[in-house]
Amino acid sequence: MAKAIKPLEWCVVRLGEDHNWWVAETSDPVRWDVDGLSIVDPRQVQHLVELVEPLRDYGFDQDIFEAAFIPFRIDKDLGSGKVRLKRMKESLFESEDKLFALPDILDEENGPYADLLDHLTRCRVKMLNDLFKFETKLSVDEVEDEIREDQNSSFIQGKAVHVFEEIGGILDYMPAGHDPDEEAPAKGEGDEADDEDLPELDAEEEEKLKNDDSLKWDEDEEKEEDEEGKKKEGEEDEDEEKEEDDGDSDDEEENPKSRSRKR
Repeated sequence: MAKAIKPLEWCVVRLGEDHNWWVAETSDPVRWDVDGLSIVDPRQVQHLVELVEPLRDYGFDQDIFEAAFIPFRIDKDLGSGKVRLKRMKESLFESEDKLFALPDILDEENGPYADLLDHLTRCRVKMLNDLFKFETKLSVDEVEDEIREDQNSSFIQGKAVHVFEEIGGILDYMPAGHDPDEEAPAKGEGDEADDEDLPELDAEEEEKLKNDDSLKWDEDEEKEEDEEGKKKEGEEDEDEEKEEDDGDSDDEEENPKSRSRKR
């Protein structure tokens, strides 16, 4: 009878010079090769959860994301930049604990993590094709080839690609010539058609609309009232000044000495 294989129960992770966490040891060294094995820390997990949120409108399946990772929680600080993690059975999306997430890459080509990468790429492509009016629609193969090319460049330089960077490369992907900060739908043909349906007004009709009190906002009415009030106050101030000037001239005529003192 074949011996039952125990699931991964714990792992020891270290903080790398790149400020990312890498696996240094596991409870199952036979099946898990720690060479270049990376893990997502709680801060990165939260960031990925935020990045996938817009993809829900484009077919994102949370279960595929959850199945691609093994959640861990800090069990003990070993010092020297190393931490022992203990496996948990909690949701990365719903748990209140600060969880690490280890990608399930035992089967790199057909495993749950590989399925997640394919799923995220398809969702991202759908979203970009919906938001932008490309001359030629993006294809999944095109995006995968471009991302793989960047990864191969890192491998050639002897750099291991961290799982957070790998997933982030998909979720932040933008084709050349487009600004990633402009992920908003441009004015579409439907919007232009709505503008075309609006009737054109001649100068006389526009003037009538401007003077129609029923079309004025409360703010406009208050503004006009304020302007009229200021105008009245200005007229009253002018009248008061005029009366004061007249009073001064009368005093001077009645008291000629005051005129001499002013001279």
